Amino acid sequence: MKNSAILLLKCPDRKGLDAAIADFIYWHGGDILHFEQHQAGQERFYLARVEWDLTGFEFDLKDFPQWFKPIADQFSIEWRITPSHYRPRVAIFVSKYDHCLVDLLYRQRIGELACEIPLMISNHPDAKRHADFYSIAYHIIPVTKESKAEAEAQEIELLEKNSVDLIVLARYMQVLSADFIKQYPQQIINIHHSFLPAFVGAKPHHQAFERGVKLIGATAHYVTEVLDDGPIIEQGVTRITHRDGLEDLVEKGRDLEKMVLSRAVRWHIENRILLSANKTVIFE
Repeated sequence: MKNSAILLLKCPDRKGLDAAIADFIYWHGGDILHFEQHQAGQERFYLARVEWDLTGFEFDLKDFPQWFKPIADQFSIEWRITPSHYRPRVAIFVSKYDHCLVDLLYRQRIGELACEIPLMISNHPDAKRHADFYSIAYHIIPVTKESKAEAEAQEIELLEKNSVDLIVLARYMQVLSADFIKQYPQQIINIHHSFLPAFVGAKPHHQAFERGVKLIGATAHYVTEVLDDGPIIEQGVTRITHRDGLEDLVEKGRDLEKMVLSRAVRWHIENRILLSANKTVIFE
């Protein structure tokens, strides 16, 4: 495992930013491994991801804020630093469809997703067998219109108790309340089919099949208070032909959802995503 630090930064673009950041790391004994930056929008907003080797770095990361403060103040930088060995704690929410869940659990087990999964939360018992197989705590919290507030209070209590860093909605078929979402800004990732808003409802693949679509897709995004309108992290599409029946559409849709969601989760836990307005910048 690498002994490195990852620094995410964003601020108004100014001359000398790259040099100031690189010099700071160099003069304190760091060896830069990756330095990626982007200027976004007409206002030229600066976003960057910097990773450097901590071998020989002259101070501990817990002291980074006081050492970096002069540069942060000079350039009005918003920043976040994480050691590369840190494994975020991820909670997975699921209902009955388990394809995305199983894919995430497998990728985490083989090391593709460098995170811990301390718990799963569901409004149904269907996916419990997967939690049992991977020895993960599984909490069934039924949700109705009348019990929604109470159910979310239970969920938040579990998330706080388990020090959760990220929530993944792996086909969790419940709409989270605005109050819930406000407590986890840019910490909830959802997956849905890309037929929205053209095919809204419980059976989008059926509607798409009836319309004879030629492309289907999936979208992973951060959850905001506006339903399915959060910053998009990743999308995928595949072609449909006249030979594809309804089951073919459903199967292809499942495959897309798994791949798209796993990429989005991986980029988040590897600290590769920065927000610019309602868009994401992905440092691959």
